Amino acid sequence: MKAYAEWMGRLVEGFSKFPGIGRRTAERMVFYLLKADREEVLRLTSFMTALKEHVFFCQRCFNFADSSQCSICSDPGRDAGLLCVVEDPKDIIAVEKTGSYFGLYHVLHGAMSALDGIGPQDIKIPQLLKRLRDEKIREVILATNPDTEGETTALYLAKLMKPFKIKVTRIARGIPVGSHIEYSDQATLSRALQGRLAVS
Repeated sequence: MKAYAEWMGRLVEGFSKFPGIGRRTAERMVFYLLKADREEVLRLTSFMTALKEHVFFCQRCFNFADSSQCSICSDPGRDAGLLCVVEDPKDIIAVEKTGSYFGLYHVLHGAMSALDGIGPQDIKIPQLLKRLRDEKIREVILATNPDTEGETTALYLAKLMKPFKIKVTRIARGIPVGSHIEYSDQATLSRALQGRLAVS
């Protein structure tokens, strides 16, 4: 015997695919939608549709944007000579919450991983090198995650950037090895940015 209607089951399965959402949480979400006003549900579905139709990648840094450039790249108050390289758009949110960084970003959309068959051409490294050629960057902060893939990517990027004669730094070790930028608390991440070290 089915515990609930077919469409409820389908939606529970759908919500269960979200990161960090287990089946019980997915069920609670479905029950919330069933109790909510029709207008509220339609509003949420319209937001989800709009998200897929109107949010895409910034042509400059590859953060999420609703125009050709994201709000950070188009902000004239940002320090255009300072570039923070991160693996994921979620990392930008984490760094911005520290309130201690005022430069621009470049999102790689991943990290190099021999085990997963991810090489330099599979992430936004060629686009990063183009920015270094085209833009007046004086310092690149490598803020990849302090795990094996992030460290490998940071070392590879540091070697690639040597001919550009640009200062290359790595965020300090305030972030535990093996963790991810997005999960770091604001104070730790702020100290890691301020205590960044030169990459030789």
